[in-house]
Amino acid sequence: MPNHSRVTRRLGLKAALSAAVTVPLSSTALSVPAASAEPDPSRRLEVMSFNLRYASSTEPNSWTVRRPVMRTLLRRAAPHVIGTQEGLFPQLLDIDADLGPRYDWIGAGRLHGSRDESMAVFYDTQRLTPVEYDHFWLSDTPDVIGSNTWGAAFARMVTWVRFRDRRSGGREFYVLNTHFDHASQYARERSAALIAERVHGFDRALPLVVTGDFNVAAHRSTVYDTLLGAGLVDTWDAAEARGPLYATFHGYRPLTPDGDRIDWILATPGVGTRRASVNTFSADGQFPSDHLPVQASLTLG
Repeated sequence: MPNHSRVTRRLGLKAALSAAVTVPLSSTALSVPAASAEPDPSRRLEVMSFNLRYASSTEPNSWTVRRPVMRTLLRRAAPHVIGTQEGLFPQLLDIDADLGPRYDWIGAGRLHGSRDESMAVFYDTQRLTPVEYDHFWLSDTPDVIGSNTWGAAFARMVTWVRFRDRRSGGREFYVLNTHFDHASQYARERSAALIAERVHGFDRALPLVVTGDFNVAAHRSTVYDTLLGAGLVDTWDAAEARGPLYATFHGYRPLTPDGDRIDWILATPGVGTRRASVNTFSADGQFPSDHLPVQASLTLG
């Protein structure tokens, strides 16, 4: 599909969805009913958070080299939702093509009118239908495109989507995807506080899943504490089963067992986590990114 068709279709979708918002915002605390009986395994929602490492031509880990490894990993994992970070527009189009017609995506460049890095959310169209989505920036002026008021090295942002799940009787839920600054702890702390504030404005009756590269280790940062203090749960800790733990950033160096998780999948308490894992797939020693994707098999309750 030509690029202009892709962009036009997405802008048209956004306009239509913006006009369709009917649920009032709420400022009450996050509260989701607890899961009841064991659901049908076919209704489990497979979620991935993946810092793609932006496409570049620099060897030995150029996008040309990494793309086929990325394609194989994503096709094997086949998540229903992929919250991505760092993807550049042409790179996202490559991933879209490699995933095939079953998938679609929603995203925007972090700078006004640019094809800069996005917080794109890919989704399985056979399972999920987007109902509403928007973006905001991690700054004192979150509705100003490209704004950066906290001294972050780059403008940082959030993309969130409200989905309808076709396998759960039309149950709706939110996905919020983000990438915190790598340089400024102050910016990360303010970003966490803003997200905590914003998610309290979502429909509290609906589950929420948060994906992201937070650039700090779980359990060892006020950033983590702030998000859990907002009522979110770390799916890694809540999981009934877990795969081996590795540091989720490896920088194309040997993997670090029991290392820091700086990429997380969080959720509201009513979301059940059957399994959490760190995906270590590589091909002939080549990793698809300098991060490992994290995955969670969820039930929405």
